[in-house]
Amino acid sequence: MLNVIFRCDDFWVLNKPVGMSFHAESNERGVMETLKQDYPSMTFYPVHRLDKMTSGILLVALNKEAAAKFGELFELHQIEKRYIALSDRKPKKKQGAVKGGMVPSRRGQWRLTTENDNLAVTQFFSTSFDGFRAFIVRPLTGKTHQIRVALKSLGSPIFGDDRYSGTPADRGYLHAYSVSFEWAGELRSYSVMPSNGEHFNAKFCDFVRAHFAEKFLKWPSGK
Repeated sequence: MLNVIFRCDDFWVLNKPVGMSFHAESNERGVMETLKQDYPSMTFYPVHRLDKMTSGILLVALNKEAAAKFGELFELHQIEKRYIALSDRKPKKKQGAVKGGMVPSRRGQWRLTTENDNLAVTQFFSTSFDGFRAFIVRPLTGKTHQIRVALKSLGSPIFGDDRYSGTPADRGYLHAYSVSFEWAGELRSYSVMPSNGEHFNAKFCDFVRAHFAEKFLKWPSGK
């Protein structure tokens, strides 16, 4: 059963485990199939997705009106998401933004272009941690594989992300750490630490709380 960290009449906030696809693959149930089986009397509406290798915060709507509202919030870039990641390679720059068009490439990959079609904008801060490079990432758009492509373009593919030339590991070290948005006139904010992975351990979680707290981060405004 999926871990539900918040419930209300309009939406649930899930903590998706690493290794679970959003939709079913072969004989493996995905997030939506698992919800349907575990809560057969309820109807769930997807509002965004996480890659199979990515764990963490995932929102699902419980009615059409809420799903439409989330669609509007995402379209207007009024949902703030934060991801945390590890790489074993030093980036070309410690902080800043990665911006470019996203186009399909070979073997299910995507790549960045200098065009603005299907534009992806990814802001980040990074710092050294225990022999790795730790990243906190703020995606301003929601393109497929956006963060994975952005970090690879910096020379720091995500540790364990074999699709994008990451060093083999026990998991892909990308986690959807937090989400915040306004709902019914109230600011809603949810966060969850990773709980799976040799290097997503208690020491790393303490490091994130100490170094990546929002009060310490001065994100650039806009795109």
